[in-house]
Amino acid sequence: MAAEPEPAVIAAAADPAAIATEAWVYLLRCRDGSLYTGWTTDLERRLARHQAGTASRYTASRRPVALAVALPMDSRTAARREEARIKRLPRRAKLELLELAHARSHPGGSGSRWAGA
Repeated sequence: MAAEPEPAVIAAAADPAAIATEAWVYLLRCRDGSLYTGWTTDLERRLARHQAGTASRYTASRRPVALAVALPMDSRTAARREEARIKRLPRRAKLELLELAHARSHPGGSGSRWAGA
């Protein structure tokens, strides 16, 4: 099992739009089951662009995509660093990150916006 990320990084929101934050790191689940990691300052707009096929070549060919997790970041710099850290992780560790974030944001609950949860 991969080392557990710092708790501050796993402050995933059940409703990301409800949190005022400088930037977001997000993971998407693509139609083919792959995961895409990115960062943004406007999560709703970025997700709409992914759904429209204009945000990245990778997700454009793997639509529809679903938000798996959105992690609020204190700054754009922190978001870029966290995105790079997550992208270096093997798939298994990314899936563990999703499970951990989901468990922390939905303790004992079953309802979720998360794809594949």
